[in-house]
Amino acid sequence: MQLKGYRSPWMDDATDIFGDSIRRFVGEQLVPHEDRWREQHSGDREAWRACGEMGMILPDIPSEYGGVDGSPAYYAVAFQELTYAGVTSLALSINHIVGHYILSSGTEAQKRHWLPGMASGEIITSIAMTEPGTGSDLQAVRTRAVKKGDSYVISGAKTFISNGQLSDMVVVVAKTDPEQGAKGISLFIVDTRTPGFRRGKCLDKMGLPGQDTSEMFFDDCVVPADCLLGGVEGQGFYQLMQQLPYERAEIAIQATATMERAFALTVDYTKERKAFGKPILDFQNTRFTLADVKATVFASRTFCDLIVQRWIDGTLDTATASMGKFWLTDRQGEVLDRCLQFFGGFGYMNEYPIARMFTDARVTKIYGGANEIQRELVGRSL
Repeated sequence: MQLKGYRSPWMDDATDIFGDSIRRFVGEQLVPHEDRWREQHSGDREAWRACGEMGMILPDIPSEYGGVDGSPAYYAVAFQELTYAGVTSLALSINHIVGHYILSSGTEAQKRHWLPGMASGEIITSIAMTEPGTGSDLQAVRTRAVKKGDSYVISGAKTFISNGQLSDMVVVVAKTDPEQGAKGISLFIVDTRTPGFRRGKCLDKMGLPGQDTSEMFFDDCVVPADCLLGGVEGQGFYQLMQQLPYERAEIAIQATATMERAFALTVDYTKERKAFGKPILDFQNTRFTLADVKATVFASRTFCDLIVQRWIDGTLDTATASMGKFWLTDRQGEVLDRCLQFFGGFGYMNEYPIARMFTDARVTKIYGGANEIQRELVGRSL
């Protein structure tokens, strides 16, 4: 759902049909449960499986691995419809990110073992990057993976892990050679039923309460050697960097769809809400402010469309993705703040979507690489 009268140039009749079906599904099957999921701090596994049946988790992978042979356009449509509807409790994007780690870098056996279940929603995944003392600086991770015979012993602690309570599998960022810096990082695919894996508490966050963000611990967790992503040590940092532009593209889509929803909700509210005997929209200040908001949202949409098109074409580079990530999430914060103001005291109440959107959006400037880091990455490209 986008601004009235506008259609993204990367969309066609097929993606329109797909988007219409996703919109109906999300409205009928997911939206009614969002309040309950936010209260229980987790979505339902049944909802994940339903999303899998709709083909909206990994639509852009080959059918032989459980996908539908679609382009990234299909995922972009599904993700923006989910966001526009206000469904934030199902972190489907994690399965999408992990799925492409495996598709791009995994062995054939790893692809066939994991991807079909991830696409169907039967397997929920996590990415264990962040540690208590390490955030955006991935080279500083302290989690170790030591080779012992035909196994690796993983030891360390992770935090702020999305899907932490529900996940069946977690991709772990660990050091296999601490002396080699970035070249000493490897990724491991860990079944969460493995002895030595332990979930910590579900963290109490200011936003996104429906996502089970958690701590994770690896207490001499022994995994088979074939759990090493791609089968070669020292490739982890490259594997992460290869996929991070697409993760940042997802965040750009999320920010843009959120702005579009906030604008639409605010226009409707200011038409209905009256002050001094007339609708709020009749005041010049309201019209001028919302005119600015509309211009920002429209510019954001066109920037986002450029990012999506380059993703589809296979030409999305790190600098463009990073620019989109920091610029669009910054604009998202500004738009939500201005829109919330028109709701007055009601805008501060969690029963109103605008309040939830305001607090949920704050973390987008942090996850996926803090916006300060994104600016540094863009600065290096100058």
